[in-house]
Amino acid sequence: MLTKVITAVTLSLAATVALATPQIQHWLAPSGARIYFVEDHGLPMLDVAVNFPAGSGFDTAGKVGVAHVTFGMLDLGAQELSEDDIARRLADIGAQLGGQYDSDRAGLSLRTLSNAKERDVALDILARCLQQPLFPEQVLAREKARLIASLKEAETQPESIADKAFGQAVFGVHPYGWRAEVADIEKIQRADLEGFYRAHYSAKRAVVALMGDVTREQAEVIAQQLTANLPRGEADARIAPVMIRIKPSEQRIAHPASQSHILIGTPGVARNDEDYFPLYVGNYILGGGGFVSRLMNEVREKRGLAYSVYSYFMPMQQPGAFQIGLQTKKEQADESLLLVRQTLRTFVDKGVTEKELRAAKQNIVGGFPLRIDSNKKIIDYLSVIGFYELPLTYLDDFTDRVEAVTTRQIRDAFKRRIDPDAMATVIVGAPEEKIEQKK
Repeated sequence: MLTKVITAVTLSLAATVALATPQIQHWLAPSGARIYFVEDHGLPMLDVAVNFPAGSGFDTAGKVGVAHVTFGMLDLGAQELSEDDIARRLADIGAQLGGQYDSDRAGLSLRTLSNAKERDVALDILARCLQQPLFPEQVLAREKARLIASLKEAETQPESIADKAFGQAVFGVHPYGWRAEVADIEKIQRADLEGFYRAHYSAKRAVVALMGDVTREQAEVIAQQLTANLPRGEADARIAPVMIRIKPSEQRIAHPASQSHILIGTPGVARNDEDYFPLYVGNYILGGGGFVSRLMNEVREKRGLAYSVYSYFMPMQQPGAFQIGLQTKKEQADESLLLVRQTLRTFVDKGVTEKELRAAKQNIVGGFPLRIDSNKKIIDYLSVIGFYELPLTYLDDFTDRVEAVTTRQIRDAFKRRIDPDAMATVIVGAPEEKIEQKK
């Protein structure tokens, strides 16, 4: 059964001079699909991922959740194969079927032995799931019941409550901020899944990433096998623009949790934005670098107000969220929130020091080998590079782009993108007396 992996890949890539980065080959298949391939015969394995612009950002008003359910059922019945058949055949050959799903993209992935016997069986299953999913009525009913139970459980969890409120506060009516409700799932019909699949899972929108023990000629055959019979969908592959500047807001939501869950943020940066590298390096210093970040130093190390505090940019096709998050005791929530806001304002106003920048660059570059030390990690990067049409030399160039970032660029980029006076704030498990004062 498909392992639903909701990916939120930030693609924090770097390189070192001594490390050989993967050599990426790229072509357009006869089907129209874009192919990205790294040939590597070091292990008798093949990894494949096929992605489409079919994430939750392509849901429409009144049809929220259709993208997720469509993705989730791709491997739960295909031409002449029940979900049990799929699971059993994959187990027999030791292959693994997985998936990728987020606001922008959705698709399936496969890991199999590269021997022709096992590989051919695995690829046949993947091809059927991609090109001839059945969306069985009985399975749909079961999956809807499972999702509804999950949503009801999430309604009690402070993390889920905070995430939902934060998405709505940051993105408003934009699909990036939508979260499926129980009522949305209840009304989904098989026809909705078939329509979404035909519109969004098309060959000309497909991005196929292959990594492993096959030749270029074999990769060409495989890519065509997986995409030749996909729908001729005409749906737009672009998501509606995000409103960059938002009005400041603060929500205090009561919850019996012992701690307050605090999220602060705003729309941040798109994947192909020119400010990506200054923001990425700058955020490492602000809150993305763990114990060496400013937020961690101010909130945890100096004052002990939280065990962990973080910040990140989620670059998407449109600007995804810039988010700061932490958990703290209820009685410390307002003190922690004030400190985080002060730290962010100082960072935006004054920027970073040369010493901080040197340390951040060293850590980012030094950690790169761990980011490409497996075929699985490389296939994930291939998928992102292909989906967002990043340069084929992206991995090779990353170190130089990081090293070229200056303190002035970081300050300018943050001043353009992050306004401390125009942030959405959500506090779940807020101090009760503060909630009463706001009523």
